[in-house]
Amino acid sequence: MPFTIATWNINSVRLRAELVQRLLHEQAPDILCLQECKSPVEKIPAEMFARLGYGHMVARGQKGYNGVAILSRLPLEDAGNIDWCGRGDARHVAARLENGVTIHNFYIPAGGDVPDREVNEKFGHKLDFLTEMRAHFGDSRPEKAILVGDLNIAPREDDVWSHKQLLKVVSHTPVEVDHLGTAQEAGGWVDITRQDIPEGQLYSWWSYRARDWDAADKGRRLDHIWASRDIAGAGHDSRILRDVRGWDRPSDHAPVLARFDI
Repeated sequence: MPFTIATWNINSVRLRAELVQRLLHEQAPDILCLQECKSPVEKIPAEMFARLGYGHMVARGQKGYNGVAILSRLPLEDAGNIDWCGRGDARHVAARLENGVTIHNFYIPAGGDVPDREVNEKFGHKLDFLTEMRAHFGDSRPEKAILVGDLNIAPREDDVWSHKQLLKVVSHTPVEVDHLGTAQEAGGWVDITRQDIPEGQLYSWWSYRARDWDAADKGRRLDHIWASRDIAGAGHDSRILRDVRGWDRPSDHAPVLARFDI
């Protein structure tokens, strides 16, 4: 059952419901994973998406903060969620397709502005979250699984506009990159985007602060699609929809897509 999966930090699903609708209409991914929905589940405009054929949804919501949702044209069942760091945040949800593939949708904490856990609790939270991910997936290495989401880390030098200038900027510091790498290694996850596009600058996020984000092009690849090793070879056709960042009243993230022939 081949399918295309997309991941997108939407930065308020209700505020940008029409953008989600446009993406579903123009790109027609079989599955769309959203992060930072900023909405209780019951207020996500599910009926709007269902009219486009996405009648299946698994989500965890939170008023004004966090929130993750998986919209699908394919039947799926709720596969639960984990309360990472025990805070009650809606930062993870999982769903299982009929072919047995489990999809994990993550919204990892951004980590604040100062890359020092001693003075910035948000940064410590981010590192602890990644440590728990490493332990969880290391204890039970996943099979037939896909992990997507806003992981809020650009791990490679060519995942940022300037490796040297961002070494002390949250999202690209060595300690974050190391934590993400150990979590990825523990779970045996394969970065599908970089498996498909092994070289060159790739970004999925551009700051709202830039007067002209497109011209400045100071981006970072914060959004990822990973797969367990047993199905990684089935992933292909990876792409980042940069143009979506230029839509009217956009999210600061662009959708990332991949296709799996499973």
